[in-house]
Amino acid sequence: MKPNTLKVSMVQMQVTDQVEVNVAKAIELIREAAKSDPDVIVLPENFHLMGTKEQFFEKAETIDGPTITRLRELAREIGTYIVAGTMKLRDPGSEKLRNTCCVLDPDGEIQDVYDKIHTFNAQVGDRQFSGSQVEAAGNDIVVTKIKGVSVGLSVCFDIRFPEMFRILALKGAKVILVPAIFMLHTGKDHWEVLLRARAIENQLYMVAPATHGKFPPNGDWSYGRSMAVDPWGIVIAQSSDRDDVITVDLDLDLVEEVRRKVPSLSQRRPEVYDWQQAHKQEE
Repeated sequence: MKPNTLKVSMVQMQVTDQVEVNVAKAIELIREAAKSDPDVIVLPENFHLMGTKEQFFEKAETIDGPTITRLRELAREIGTYIVAGTMKLRDPGSEKLRNTCCVLDPDGEIQDVYDKIHTFNAQVGDRQFSGSQVEAAGNDIVVTKIKGVSVGLSVCFDIRFPEMFRILALKGAKVILVPAIFMLHTGKDHWEVLLRARAIENQLYMVAPATHGKFPPNGDWSYGRSMAVDPWGIVIAQSSDRDDVITVDLDLDLVEEVRRKVPSLSQRRPEVYDWQQAHKQEE
């Protein structure tokens, strides 16, 4: 392996409305991933639970609850970063939950936390999803460090908001993680396109572990197809439709090479990007 490389394992799994089943499966797949000696293992969005609004509130934990505590122990045991996809966490200051991504370092410490900024409110097929009824949106754009590499944090629906990804790139991200539970209806047309677009625009790696298969409470299908995309927009790894672990070496020198060949980031003209004026025109 080249010295300037980040080795990433993506966990793809089917999620049920049984917390114990989901957490046991996540731990099993993390242990499977650890056999490849990755630098970081990333779980998908909502790995902890999918269910009704009532189930989310009933089974939500705090950040010092049993699931994150168990994953902290596991990170310490295997000596590897674990990015705990997302799970719904209780926020003492809010009636709603947070859809939270926790970055655990190899010592089992909580290094960083990202609360999903864009809650999923959309009509998909004949189904209306109203994530904001359950989740309070986060407000902080987060870049963490994994083995010295600047890694941006995002979640699923965030991928439709390119402004956020540009800011992550400008904050130094060379890799952006996108744990997701992407719908089949939109996934077949948008998943790969959006991941490749964000990679090309920002000239960095996109790493997106996802759930697959049917999920509660209505038997909707999630798209799966966890994938990694390089800074040129090429899909370099992709999972098939099953519980899976895919591990990929990210050549970080390629980020600098692409940015040198097509220096679009350095040719930005922020002085003419008047967001406030554009917003006024919309009004």
